[in-house]
Amino acid sequence: MSWTQVIDPFHHIALSATIAFIPILFIFWALIVRKMKGYKASLLATVITVVIAITIYGMPVKLALLSTASGALYGLFPICWIVLTALFLFNVTVESGQFEVIRQFMASLTADRRIQALLIAFSFGSFLEGTAGFGAPVAITAAMLVGLGFHPLYAAGICLIANTAPVAFGSIGIPITVASQVSSLPEIAISKMVGRTLPLLSVILPFYLVMIMCGLKRTKEVWPAILVSGVSFAVIQWACSNFLGPSLPDILAGIGSILCLVVLLKYWKPKQTWRFAHEPAQAIIRESRFSKGQLLKAWSPFILLTIMVIGWGLEPVKAALNTYGQITLPLPGIHNAIQSTDGKLIPHVFKFNYLSAAGTAILIAAIISLPLVGLSYRRGLKILVYTLKQLQYPIITVASVLGFAYLVNDSGIVLTLASVLAGTGSFFPFFAPVLGWLGVFITGSDTSSNALFSKLQAVTATSIHVDPLVTVAGNISGGVIGKMISPSSIAVAAAAGKLVGKESDLFRFTLKHSFIFLAFICTIVLAQAYLLSWVIPGYEQYPSGKVPVTEHLAAGYWHIFILVIVLTLVVFYLRMVSGKDKMTIKNETDKA
Repeated sequence: MSWTQVIDPFHHIALSATIAFIPILFIFWALIVRKMKGYKASLLATVITVVIAITIYGMPVKLALLSTASGALYGLFPICWIVLTALFLFNVTVESGQFEVIRQFMASLTADRRIQALLIAFSFGSFLEGTAGFGAPVAITAAMLVGLGFHPLYAAGICLIANTAPVAFGSIGIPITVASQVSSLPEIAISKMVGRTLPLLSVILPFYLVMIMCGLKRTKEVWPAILVSGVSFAVIQWACSNFLGPSLPDILAGIGSILCLVVLLKYWKPKQTWRFAHEPAQAIIRESRFSKGQLLKAWSPFILLTIMVIGWGLEPVKAALNTYGQITLPLPGIHNAIQSTDGKLIPHVFKFNYLSAAGTAILIAAIISLPLVGLSYRRGLKILVYTLKQLQYPIITVASVLGFAYLVNDSGIVLTLASVLAGTGSFFPFFAPVLGWLGVFITGSDTSSNALFSKLQAVTATSIHVDPLVTVAGNISGGVIGKMISPSSIAVAAAAGKLVGKESDLFRFTLKHSFIFLAFICTIVLAQAYLLSWVIPGYEQYPSGKVPVTEHLAAGYWHIFILVIVLTLVVFYLRMVSGKDKMTIKNETDKA
């Protein structure tokens, strides 16, 4: 026996939408007006949603509770697993004293907070988004900026805003892959279309970030750095998305913009070094006092992180790991117990891919890093326990937010809101990004938002004679803007930025910027639909809603073997360089 979703419980779509919007409105009110702690706001919003789902939408109590529980389970794994391991790796770097080396090295490149934000929050954060995603970039970059001396609120807020441009191509392009599977549009076509929208945002984002920090006058002082950072990133992002596909734009654009900015800093420096007003005057380090070996040792956790996450993210490797390290569990009581409005049963299957998960790759990188940075495994275990305690409230927040997200999906609440936007007729392309923005705000994931709305976007666009590629890509592009205000993202950034309990401050910091960027993206998508249709790439739609899938199991074992060899060589090289450094220091001491 199954229960069928309801879209219009009052048989009056405006009234139904008003009721459906109450949980979302509550989150805004709780965080902005009441300044409620994040975990309290998310728990109360979930309770309100349960009541609405049961009393208004007629959802059985058992299904409502099981839907919430299944979402909370997904919040714990893989999302909280990734955040825990990412912050653990960063804490290992701090506890070993190696982050002090990184901090001083960054200051030797530039002590200017504006350029440090471009290097870490924008470029390095984009690189991390392309490899790991799911909160890891914000967790690591916010913690790094706080460690460098940034004001915690600015560190977390800037990293959230900077994380918008790369989200669409995050986690080796998974959001676009999912959009392709759901909409039946070719993956490369979606990649091209998104790659012709987001680079416009990428160009202006560095300027916007710096202006938030210090105002227009001080922003003009570093215009060469802003120009190099934004343009290099946007060009590489456009080229990769249009010619290579969705897997590499963030990784290559992040690395490219870092290299371009480092080269610029060799020949140009701002005339005045800008720091936050609250900071004490400090001597500016003009040159790095560290040897090559010391720098490699300090950066070794992040070097290993890069290798591991890229290798782990390859489809052949995932397929091979999942044959031995994945438990697939249809959730009893709710699996195929809910029928969608089109008559299909909704599966609820929990995939515990404990080997192939990105969090596992990060954990392995951290474990390998321990002896390289001079820490024992016993000390590493203590750091892991400390990190878990550090994240206790953010974990509650993420779990409750994902429970809320699953419930609004399963009950039909989110479909009520989608129906209202889909009814805007020829103006729908303008509101297509709003739907993606709303999906990411609720779920915290562009991937989840695309899974939820891509089909609706494609069908609605076709009905008004607009190319469905425009609105599906619009859903993805709008979704990246919702990332900066999603409660789950706020919780991660607050934990990394030492702002636990002050999530409302962070939410209010990013909210205005989210609306500004959303209006910008909505305008671009509307223009693409009617005025700039020449930017839409040619493509052929997949027949029968099926997307071709290639099995990579045999190749996966070779990839894993190569990954092990690469890791072994890298670890050997790092230890060798570190050993030479120790010998050099000993010889110099003996001579003295």
